[in-house]
Amino acid sequence: MKTKKMNMRDLIRLMKALDREVANCSRCGICQSVCPLYAVTGDESDVARGKIMLLSGLMTSFFENPHGVRQRLDRCLLCGACAAACPRGVNTLELFLTARGIIAGYEGLSLVKKLIFRRILSNPRVFDRVMEWASRWQSLVLKKSDIPAGSCGTLVSPLLSHRHLAPLAMVPFHKMLPEQTQLPGRSGMRVAFFVGCLLDKVFPKVAIDIGRVLTAHGFQVIIPPDQGCCGIPALAAGDQASFQRLASHNLDRFDPLTFDFLVTGCATCTAAIKKIWPAMVNAASPDQSAAVARISEKTYDVMQFLVEVAGVRPSGQEREIVGGPIITYHDPCHLRKTLNISSQPRIVLSASGAGRFVEMPDAGSCCGMGGSFNLAHYDLSTAIGEKKVACIEASGASIVATGCPACMIQLADMLARQKDHVQVVHVMELYAENILESAPGPK
Repeated sequence: MKTKKMNMRDLIRLMKALDREVANCSRCGICQSVCPLYAVTGDESDVARGKIMLLSGLMTSFFENPHGVRQRLDRCLLCGACAAACPRGVNTLELFLTARGIIAGYEGLSLVKKLIFRRILSNPRVFDRVMEWASRWQSLVLKKSDIPAGSCGTLVSPLLSHRHLAPLAMVPFHKMLPEQTQLPGRSGMRVAFFVGCLLDKVFPKVAIDIGRVLTAHGFQVIIPPDQGCCGIPALAAGDQASFQRLASHNLDRFDPLTFDFLVTGCATCTAAIKKIWPAMVNAASPDQSAAVARISEKTYDVMQFLVEVAGVRPSGQEREIVGGPIITYHDPCHLRKTLNISSQPRIVLSASGAGRFVEMPDAGSCCGMGGSFNLAHYDLSTAIGEKKVACIEASGASIVATGCPACMIQLADMLARQKDHVQVVHVMELYAENILESAPGPK
């Protein structure tokens, strides 16, 4: 059952605003050459140009077949490759998110999506309890795999046993710091840490390592309790209401006047706070609007922060042990394409001295995750992911590092499907392990 909540006047107003943005597209087709989905399907309608042409006739096509329009718009990784390559500067990511919101507002959300986004995800304490319950019972549906890539497991169901999933942590990061929400620092600068759902609930070790690294570099680390999701999953599903609720929830916990910088270890969270919040948050007041702008200005990916603020530099010569590991790096789309962060992670890897770095071919290509795209279009996600695995294998690396927990999950799945024993890690794990073995911070 679905409900229609958007009245016709609001619908037409939003469509007209969308039409003005769509008009900026010259239909040049450059997006076709960079779209990872088109490289697999060869379908023009999967390219940004094709979707924009669909949106240009949205008034007609929407009323004739809104479900069909929605299906086409949902076949998108939201990777940002088209926006990064567009010579006209068309913000396709924002366009598609807005269009999804319009259609969801008209058609309504399914009961399942309402339950997930409005009852669970947009209520962080409820979400935490659900995930903690799921972590206790996951062994009933997830069995340990003998492939070490990301320590993933396989589903018990024979129909789904080909999928490899990263298990939920038995103890999430927020439970490791029940009382202490600030870690000391000597520099006098205060850094707020936006943890994000996946680091908190799947990769708490990465969150711990980030806290240790920042503290060791002399920063006071502020970890506000009761943090929520950045809101991108809800926004990608067209649920504007849940996105706005999550943004407001986090704004209440991250007062930009109480810290000098905000750091995340998740590419998607960084892009959301820095780019999507200023564009898509409907501020309830001028003060909230100003807070969104200030937080955006202060937000850094942790690897970018280490290089541009903490002053981390390449080692000059790799402190490589003879016979040490070969390491390669996968560029998360939301870092490289949305935020133009590419050299900084490689500098941090060099500074770590964790091994010999070898650049993989096409390191900036998408891994195929795309959040909910992986769930709705697993076959396409896999086809894109297998291309990335070939690039990793071509490097000869035994370790692939990245800066996005969602990419970590996808890479681990794709490598495990190929019976490949390449280990998947976050860059901060290598940096902490090799530089900060005795650094203070949560253990």
